[in-house]
Amino acid sequence: MTFLAMSWQTLLDTLRDIAPIILILAFFQFVILRGPMIAPLRVFKGFAYVIIGMVLFLLGLEKAIFPLGEIMARQLTDPAFLHVAADSAVYWRDYLWVYIFAFLIGLTTTLAEPALIAVGMKAQQISGGAISAWGLRVAVSVGVAVGVTIGCYRIITGTDLWLYIIAAYVLVLIQTFFAPKMIVPLAYDSGGVTTSTVTVPLLAALGLGLASSIPGRSPLIDGFGLIAFASVFPVMTVITYAWISEQWAKRQRNPDDEE
Repeated sequence: MTFLAMSWQTLLDTLRDIAPIILILAFFQFVILRGPMIAPLRVFKGFAYVIIGMVLFLLGLEKAIFPLGEIMARQLTDPAFLHVAADSAVYWRDYLWVYIFAFLIGLTTTLAEPALIAVGMKAQQISGGAISAWGLRVAVSVGVAVGVTIGCYRIITGTDLWLYIIAAYVLVLIQTFFAPKMIVPLAYDSGGVTTSTVTVPLLAALGLGLASSIPGRSPLIDGFGLIAFASVFPVMTVITYAWISEQWAKRQRNPDDEE
């Protein structure tokens, strides 16, 4: 399929996906609210921007992000790169660069996630500075980085996904019981905003590429699941960050308690 044909097909698919949203908004505006549309030109321009942006984004995924993730995973798991013979056994500890790459890609993509930036700014604004936007972003990014690294280890070893997820959520529930009440909703939301436009495509490409490159792994069974790790581990790190911040604030208010 040529690029023009792919672009046209992507545009048609995007229009089909956007159509229900437009119909619902129009129904509520003209049937339920029974009023004229406010600033219709601005609304139409906004939808045009959304459609163009989605088309370009989907084309970028298909042409660059997914192939890049698969190529990087294939290169990092190549026996020649690992300095092992092609017919010899490869152990989980031989994939050190895969873990480093997974950690760094999880960290950097999450720091650049627009949804997380928006949530961090709102949290700092509403809390009156008690919650730092940058501190929240770093805490979430570290959680994603750790989660993605453990997720890659799971793919490499071929262990069951549910073992890790159950253990992670048990730990989250224990943390929730002792966490400052104001941070719990934000911590849980932070796990959701990480799975957005920047993070998901790269992590999906990494997982599928890794599962396709390691003998004995199924892209369908083992390739997916990194997004689950990227969702649950930030909850842990945000709660931990809040607890550390609270303890630090208490020490600053009561320095005599340390003596």
